[in-house]
Amino acid sequence: LTMFLYTFREREKIMDIIEGITGARFTISYFRIGGVFADLPYGALDAIEHLIKDLPQRINDYETLLTRNRIWLSRNKDVCIITEEDVYQYGLTGAVARGSGVPYDVRKIDKYDAYGEVEFDIPVGEKGDSYDRYLVRMEEMRQSIRIIEQCIAKLRKMSKNDPYFFQTPDEKKLKVTIDGRGMKLPAGETYASSDNPRGELGFYIYNKKDGLKAHRMRIRSGAFYNLQVFTKAIIGRPIADAITLLSTIDPVVGETDR
Repeated sequence: LTMFLYTFREREKIMDIIEGITGARFTISYFRIGGVFADLPYGALDAIEHLIKDLPQRINDYETLLTRNRIWLSRNKDVCIITEEDVYQYGLTGAVARGSGVPYDVRKIDKYDAYGEVEFDIPVGEKGDSYDRYLVRMEEMRQSIRIIEQCIAKLRKMSKNDPYFFQTPDEKKLKVTIDGRGMKLPAGETYASSDNPRGELGFYIYNKKDGLKAHRMRIRSGAFYNLQVFTKAIIGRPIADAITLLSTIDPVVGETDR
């Protein structure tokens, strides 16, 4: 319960910043195709910098309470091992795959958005147990702070709207073509993905011929794939370990419900 309250303290600070930037705490709809719907408000970078200045010490505090704690070790060490073979067999991604020693990260492979302009490491586990998945996520928080620091430094050097400029289409085209019909899709197939907190989130689109609607579309959810290994990893374990395994897989209902 102590750790739960400590992390919620930091979570509230993060949510306050998100609300200040986007106007909402959940379902923020801030991202758009090609960017975001509005510039950062005045003082946003200062607020983020103030937050991440304290976070490394907070993470150290969490590790002091957990990483060498005998109770924590007994509940996670050698518990519900997911092997490297399981990663490939079930298509696991994110921290679950990296906890089993597979350094797969779409941010490093595709270098989408600004990930090709920042330096960060991919933490990986050795054994693939619940403890390794915990350690990977702890280090990923540190790497996230490292990425944010680099992004802030780059943003401060840029002038407003530099180097991008978008021209708003005329009103008739906006109402009739864009809102009424949407984008015209070329024939062929494409797949685009990103690395989200639960793993690889991908979108596959197939179109037989040029047109306004895709012939087929499939969404690949990291949480949906990761959750499938639960039935294998829990075999032979006590019921209490189901909570540990489910927590270290960390599925979210919105990604697993079909």
